[in-house]
Amino acid sequence: MVQRLKFYIDGVWQDPVSPRTLPVTNPANEEVLYEIALGSKADLDKAVAAARRAFETYSLTGREERVDLLAKVVEVYKKRMKEIGGAISDEMGAPLGFAERFQAGAGLGHLLTTLEVLKGYPFEERLGSAMLVREPVGVAGMITPWNWPLNQIACKVAPALAAGCTMILKPSEYTPSSALIFAEILHEAGVPKGVFNLINGLGAEVGAAMSEHPDIDMMSFTGSTRAGIDVVKRAAVTVKRVTQELGGKSPNVILEDADLAKAVAGGTTHCFNNSGQSCNAPTRMLVPLQRMAEATAIAKAVADKTKVGDPKDATTNLGPVVNRVQWDKIQALIKKGIDEGAKLAAGGLGLPDGLNKGYYVRPTVFSHVTNDMAIAREEIFGPVLSIVGYKNEDDAIRIANDTPYGLAGYVSSANAERARHVARRLRAGNINLNGAPNERGAPFGGYKHSGNGREWGRFGLEEYLEVKAVAGWGT
Repeated sequence: MVQRLKFYIDGVWQDPVSPRTLPVTNPANEEVLYEIALGSKADLDKAVAAARRAFETYSLTGREERVDLLAKVVEVYKKRMKEIGGAISDEMGAPLGFAERFQAGAGLGHLLTTLEVLKGYPFEERLGSAMLVREPVGVAGMITPWNWPLNQIACKVAPALAAGCTMILKPSEYTPSSALIFAEILHEAGVPKGVFNLINGLGAEVGAAMSEHPDIDMMSFTGSTRAGIDVVKRAAVTVKRVTQELGGKSPNVILEDADLAKAVAGGTTHCFNNSGQSCNAPTRMLVPLQRMAEATAIAKAVADKTKVGDPKDATTNLGPVVNRVQWDKIQALIKKGIDEGAKLAAGGLGLPDGLNKGYYVRPTVFSHVTNDMAIAREEIFGPVLSIVGYKNEDDAIRIANDTPYGLAGYVSSANAERARHVARRLRAGNINLNGAPNERGAPFGGYKHSGNGREWGRFGLEEYLEVKAVAGWGT
């Protein structure tokens, strides 16, 4: 049974120091599923002390020992993927099949990728007469979001384990069960006590205390830009390392020589995936001005055939958004788009037809959007697409880069070299050409207000390592 009223500290499930709970609501029907324990600074202090003790020995383990450990984690994880998917679907509303295949699958993918990186990573490297030694950074604090729970947990925990770090995880209080299952997986796999610790709690309490804690050596945070700024301010006092993956408002540049039907339909579907709750979603679609009407018709057709409904229904494409706060924010931005003069081509305000409860949003398409409108500037985090027209390639690149964010970008062109040329000019950490998916071994992270540092693969592992130069090592 999932231990929702306990925390995983020092290898055992422990009661909170001060009992306090929070209800977790199913966004599909607005009913309370259960309650979880909320932690405090006292609980965090226990977890940090356990992690510091464990670091003294776990940091000295060798590559083969960590390879064996990660391989065992993979083995146990595979057995519980359906359970993980079910928990994610219940708590954040993703369609069940999507949650099992993509949400739970993303976690497995990061575990497997990190395992392969670890097998051949050069922890020691000669540079002249010096030896460069890469060592674990120490105790890592991790704060993860609700939109892709296991994706974000695994792409932090796996490289930390591979590097020899110990850690404390604070998952989102909206999606706690998949994280608690993950703790059970690590326990069964034999992760030594104190190496991995988990505390549920509120960001303003446990998250803030983690950022300030003098015995936490680094913070890895995924979430909003606003919260990320608070983390780095608090962490500055102890000069700890901070890596952040924050918000996005990613441009999807469809050049005039692209297959418009394919590019627009694919981009619209991608924008709507996970109910639009992805930081790298292609939410600003840039099309030639003279093809605005054609592109709008294609996007509207995708929106109109997208089925919103019960996540447990196999025919559902989009479930609800995570909670009332998010629903209200999305509705306010849709209204602002209408008020500012964008043309509403599909969707709009209120619940989808036939649904009278749950935090469901109508798949929405705006055309004739200008880049100064709120719907083109702010991260909506819902199934809302803004179509922006451009005059020529230079204008498209200017519009694409005219954003405080820089997480991802997308380019479609019939000419591969032209697509690469535009990709080089986009100021973002990840660019996808002609619908290509992300390469899991490549680095993931952003420019500007989208954060700093990188996750995934070798680059993700290196965030958890310090580099020591030992001069005079000899020949």
